[in-house]
Amino acid sequence: MASAHFYGLFFTSLGNKQIDLNSDTFKVMLTTDSYTPDQNADQYVSDVTNEISGTGYTTGGVSIGSLTMAYNTTTNVWSIDTDTDAEWTGSSITARYAVLYDSTPGTDETNPLVGYVDFGDDVTTSSSTLQVNWSAAGIGTVKVA
Repeated sequence: MASAHFYGLFFTSLGNKQIDLNSDTFKVMLTTDSYTPDQNADQYVSDVTNEISGTGYTTGGVSIGSLTMAYNTTTNVWSIDTDTDAEWTGSSITARYAVLYDSTPGTDETNPLVGYVDFGDDVTTSSSTLQVNWSAAGIGTVKVA
């Protein structure tokens, strides 16, 4: 079963104004099961290893556009969302993780990570479509305590 997670340092990058949710371009890249996400240490794309390769996949992944934030005063929950799913049509690939990052700064060393989806197992396509569908609740949520 797939599960989504924020990188802890995403909030540091957001607070340091390295990320503008309203205007920056965000991308989703895919990695193999050889990459082990470190929520406490991974902050930039250069920390991500073992990006996949294959038919229908371009290095760096696909753009999904800007992200939006909303705060629900009833539940005290911040949600981060986008109206664009990540999709690789006609692909022949195998992936374990989908990594969401801000591509606006321009280099692997400066592009901040946002979060990742762990598919739970390898997902393989053969001349078909791999799609990362975000939850109806958004890419992720944060409860204000």
